[in-house]
Amino acid sequence: RRVTPEVLEQVFNEFITVATADKHIRSGGIDYAREMLEKALGQERAREILTRLTSHLRRRPFDAVRHTDPVHLASFLQNEHPQTVAVIMAHLDPDKAAQVLLGLPPERQADIIRRVATLDRTSPEMLREAEKVLERKASAIVSQESTAAGGINWAVDVLNRVDRTTEKTIMGLLSADDPELASEISQRMFLFDDIVNLDDRTVQRILREVDMNRDLPLALKAAKEEVWRKIMNNVSKRTAEALREAVEYMGPVRIRDV
Repeated sequence: RRVTPEVLEQVFNEFITVATADKHIRSGGIDYAREMLEKALGQERAREILTRLTSHLRRRPFDAVRHTDPVHLASFLQNEHPQTVAVIMAHLDPDKAAQVLLGLPPERQADIIRRVATLDRTSPEMLREAEKVLERKASAIVSQESTAAGGINWAVDVLNRVDRTTEKTIMGLLSADDPELASEISQRMFLFDDIVNLDDRTVQRILREVDMNRDLPLALKAAKEEVWRKIMNNVSKRTAEALREAVEYMGPVRIRDV
């Protein structure tokens, strides 16, 4: 379909207006940008464009490293201040954060978990400082907003994802350094043995999400008798027999893998 010169001019003028508004928003002049857009395009259209522009600018901290390999990220952070590391890790998803934590020296892990667990809201200044660290080694984006991250639940989530040996080492060091915090984290952590305290319906729901061929037999390998009983009472007879066989034929495994 042919576009008339009038439509082309209208589109071009709107593009110039929006681009100018975008520049003013980035420099902090959002009120001026709103006024300019409303005069040129009307209130409703101005609101739509402002919403689109501001949402585009509202990027999460550390977007640039969310897809970075955890091994590389851990190497970036080896010699950085633990508070900087804590701020960065608190803005990663727990799976990636757990992998990064495992890549850091064991003697630093408990300190970093403690710092993350006691984070509440990170100031813009601290975010900028942490992002400068990554700018020297990767790419980063400066956020102007105070961002909620970290906290005890985050620390618990990460510790639930690392191997048992690392978890015990970190909790031991944390208990010596901050017994109250360590106690609170311990109370919130779900260990496999805790499954005996759950009702049968909850256990059955959990088992539906578990890999019955690998993960569950591995967990049962070193499980207590009451845990075995709880599991067997919540699976079919056929599944129970298959689990027993899987555990029996699994052979010896490392404690850290259980």
